[in-house]
Amino acid sequence: MQETSLSDLEVAEEMADAASAAILPYFRQTNLDTTNKLDDGFDPVTIADRNAEKAMRAILARHRPEDGIFGEEFGREEGSSGRTWVLDPIDGTRGFISGTPTWGVLIALSTTDGPIMGVIDQPYIGERFVGSADIAQVTGPSGTTPLKTRSTSALDQAVVFTTFPEVGTPEDRAGFEAVARQAKLTRYGMDCYAYALVAAGQVDLVIESSLNAYDIQAPIAVIEAAGGVVTDWRGGPAHNGGRALAAANPELHAVALEILRNY
Repeated sequence: MQETSLSDLEVAEEMADAASAAILPYFRQTNLDTTNKLDDGFDPVTIADRNAEKAMRAILARHRPEDGIFGEEFGREEGSSGRTWVLDPIDGTRGFISGTPTWGVLIALSTTDGPIMGVIDQPYIGERFVGSADIAQVTGPSGTTPLKTRSTSALDQAVVFTTFPEVGTPEDRAGFEAVARQAKLTRYGMDCYAYALVAAGQVDLVIESSLNAYDIQAPIAVIEAAGGVVTDWRGGPAHNGGRALAAANPELHAVALEILRNY
């Protein structure tokens, strides 16, 4: 099957629409079945996760058959183009099964050097954050507006987020807390939506660890398109997962990185 004439962004938006249609019938349903993927701990997956990824893969089979796919639920499918679509059908499944509207559909298009386009989609709220070399915008209830990160450069004026209070290992948590102690405000539990808020100019820092590539690639593309910086805790690439530091601008990134380098 040949590729269609749709642009990459049009393909990504069609995928986001399909994922939304697959997910929303299950959101806030009291009879939703949940499976734990971990023997030690809790990493839930639902039929909504699986159906959404299947829907997105079907669109790629139709429009981008030469591209590879790496999805959280169904793993890797090699392509021949040198490009890979990196998919997390529901980033924040814990939030999803708790009824909070801070989960999202993550779609990234990547090369070996990292993501070149990303979408963070929150179907229930109706917000879609898009970032690439050509576009940085959010479409939502208030219409479509450009994405632009904040200019906060002083850590004591910064708002910092992480998903879990425990962050990761004890050393990871110590690194996060060393930054958070100096920040103006610390908040928890937003999953991918915290990264979207960095791009939207509402949040200054997100610090996380133990990430997979599908957790971070779409946020990298969206935040960088909006003027922010995303690296690991040593200043290197973060697109393969692990530890991540997302900052609204290079100046604040440098301040936080100087602290995190010690952990």
